[in-house]
Amino acid sequence: MLIMHKKSYFKIILLFVLTSSAFGGVSKSRETAITRAIKKVGGSVASINVVQNKKVYYQDPFYSFFLPPSAMNIPSQTSGSGVVISPDGYVMTNYHVIEDAVEITVTLTGGYEYDAEIIGFDQTTDLALLKLEGHDFPYADLGDSEDLIIGEWVIALGNPFNLFDISDQPTASAGIISATHMNFGRQESGKVFQDMIQTDAAINPGNSGGPLVNANGEVIGINTFIFTGSNQFQGSIGIGFAIPINHAMDIAEELKREGRINRSFTTGLRVQTLTRNISRYLELNLNAGVIIVEVEPNSPADRANLRTGDVIVKVGRERVHEPRDIRNVIIELDLRPGDMLTLRIYREGKYKTIKLKLGAI
Repeated sequence: MLIMHKKSYFKIILLFVLTSSAFGGVSKSRETAITRAIKKVGGSVASINVVQNKKVYYQDPFYSFFLPPSAMNIPSQTSGSGVVISPDGYVMTNYHVIEDAVEITVTLTGGYEYDAEIIGFDQTTDLALLKLEGHDFPYADLGDSEDLIIGEWVIALGNPFNLFDISDQPTASAGIISATHMNFGRQESGKVFQDMIQTDAAINPGNSGGPLVNANGEVIGINTFIFTGSNQFQGSIGIGFAIPINHAMDIAEELKREGRINRSFTTGLRVQTLTRNISRYLELNLNAGVIIVEVEPNSPADRANLRTGDVIVKVGRERVHEPRDIRNVIIELDLRPGDMLTLRIYREGKYKTIKLKLGAI
């Protein structure tokens, strides 16, 4: 039988308490802003699994000389990421994640699966808004993508290579903000990427549509595309880009209200190319631009105090040579009714800068 003196007993108890505290302190010391941010936003990150109908062409060799190839739809499965942005189940993702979808399943942390309805999508900005049936969903806090610091820590969360389905939780990668306001203009696909956030946090296939999060656990962007070393190499090389959350939420709110993005606009201007003959006739010291030949009454151009005979030489930062250049700039900047267009004009021997607010049709 072991006999213990009271004094020794209290020494052992004290040692146990101190040891427990020390171990607790070690565990606590491993927590960082990054681990806290992941814990805060992780529950709102979604794995998106999509069934698509892909058109495949085939041809019977026996009839190849007589008949053209036939087409058939073959179901295929793809995956991506998303983020829940409200407790009533709205989910933001990329359009290319759900493109041509016939069935969409959203999985949240813990393996909870939901069928998703497409509320709307916008191919130009590569964004889509989904809706889950239910309420009280865990949702992400949103940050301000106009208030970013180059070099600040960020975390990319999502479902690269469908790893979410293995662990029932999102995969995280950390890095910094490498640059902001990266403009790529209009792509061959029709997408327009403006004011993009660049990060060196690892973004891989499947991360598309997932959130880029700051150290406070606030979503500041939607991860969208990466640069790779070559066409053969598809992994991350530390150059990834995210759509700023402020712009993404503007699109989401319009999709929620209208189900689509309205890009029909009017300027109230009619212009024609300034040729050498016109310039010589009007005695203008110019050889490039477009000249205003008509301003509609009570139009955006009229309210901006533009006049017949003004010569537009620049729209935004781009020089203008023919009428379609104005529309191309508006499209490339993804401007819509209510947005401001900056014009550099030549009037009566002087240059002026005028702001024109695009009107709705």
